Amino acid sequence: MMQMPLKVNAMAFPVLFLIATLSPHQNKQAQTQSHLTHQAVTCAVENQAFKDGETITYKLYYNWNFVWLSAGEVQFKVKELDDQFHFSAMGTTYKSYEWFFKVRDYYESYVDKKTLLPEVSVRDVEEGKYRLYDRVTFDQDKGKAFSLRGKSKETAEMAKYDIDPCMHDVLSMVYFLRNVDITNYKKGDALPLKVFMDKESWPLKMTYAGKEGDVKVKGLGRFNTIRVSPEVIAGDIFDDDTEMNIWVTDDQNRLPLLIESPLSVGSVKAVLKDYKNLRHDLRAEVK
Repeated sequence: MMQMPLKVNAMAFPVLFLIATLSPHQNKQAQTQSHLTHQAVTCAVENQAFKDGETITYKLYYNWNFVWLSAGEVQFKVKELDDQFHFSAMGTTYKSYEWFFKVRDYYESYVDKKTLLPEVSVRDVEEGKYRLYDRVTFDQDKGKAFSLRGKSKETAEMAKYDIDPCMHDVLSMVYFLRNVDITNYKKGDALPLKVFMDKESWPLKMTYAGKEGDVKVKGLGRFNTIRVSPEVIAGDIFDDDTEMNIWVTDDQNRLPLLIESPLSVGSVKAVLKDYKNLRHDLRAEVK
């Protein structure tokens, strides 16, 4: 009997897009160098895309041996605080998928309202037998990150790391990108980003791939979209030539609708299932 490719675990739930660019099981030595871009590094953006109470849910699928399996769901929430936004993401596998692999991942991030840069980031991960608790406190002004990390909160140990300016975590990156002004972007232009994760800083880029109309999302309708392609890290999960694609609404919400990516084994996609409390009317929908 063919062995199941269980190493595809971490791709799916931590923000795919996130989620999606990084995995706790990947080898940084396999990282490709980020290309030069035409866009300057952006350290702060004003939020115009989301509001308090926004909740978006995605259904996740994994394709193995030409069969699409309904793997689970991930739900993102926004809560507005006095001078911060609190972002959270909870990813869980369906019971019907857990014979293959079980995931219970929780991510949260407290970000500065004025910059959308993270101040505190928490990952509480359960993926098969893998466990991780990691609470990172960012001092953006002094270029430091303090990571309380271990297999559990009770056994976690503190370590200090140097970080570059404008450093993101996975969740802050998602909401930050929704607010980047791409008015003057041309196809192929890229935005450089830096993400701190797993005790290291990762230089990445998000490439603008242009506008695409009439993209269908099952159960929700058809939409005018903008397609972007985030850089991924080659390793256990992604091959060297992997291209991930994300379609977001071509309106002020910049709502991610669909994420697709091949993996080293199989492929994965996340499809928007439900949304509520958007900041703007969903004008990208094709009537």
